[in-house]
Amino acid sequence: MTKHRTATRKVWLGERLKLLEAEKELTRRSDELAQRRQALPWVRVDKEYRFDTDEGSASLADLFQGRSQLLVYHFMFGPDYAAGCPSCSSIADGFNGIVVHLEHHDVAFTVLSRAPLAKLQTYKRRMGWTFPWASSLGSDFNLDFNISFSAKGASYTTTGARRGGK
Repeated sequence: MTKHRTATRKVWLGERLKLLEAEKELTRRSDELAQRRQALPWVRVDKEYRFDTDEGSASLADLFQGRSQLLVYHFMFGPDYAAGCPSCSSIADGFNGIVVHLEHHDVAFTVLSRAPLAKLQTYKRRMGWTFPWASSLGSDFNLDFNISFSAKGASYTTTGARRGGK
């Protein structure tokens, strides 16, 4: 039996309105954080990174597929994992539908993981996904962009990159 408390509608409404204010503040802070992320300076990528893709070995520039922007989602799936991260998998369930919209805005999209490509392809088929997914196994990309754990304790993030002057 649940021990969740009950209250009158008036008490509930008072608490709900307080919660709504906190939610609005969180949204404002999230918007501010997004603006700060967008304002980060760009950095020239001089290192030649290679990735394993369904089409074979590809450079970082190849992942742009001729577009001026590249959105890379770091999917936590390490070389020794039996399956992908459950949270990443849930998020990835929506990727098939967004790829075409990004492409119409000159944005290429790929998912990137450190697991070997064959393991990624097997999981991708199991999940029914069709979006591009590349393996960075053997590359310094994840460490260089602080999207994998290292001995220093780097965190994971979603990485966006831009190419050209657009």
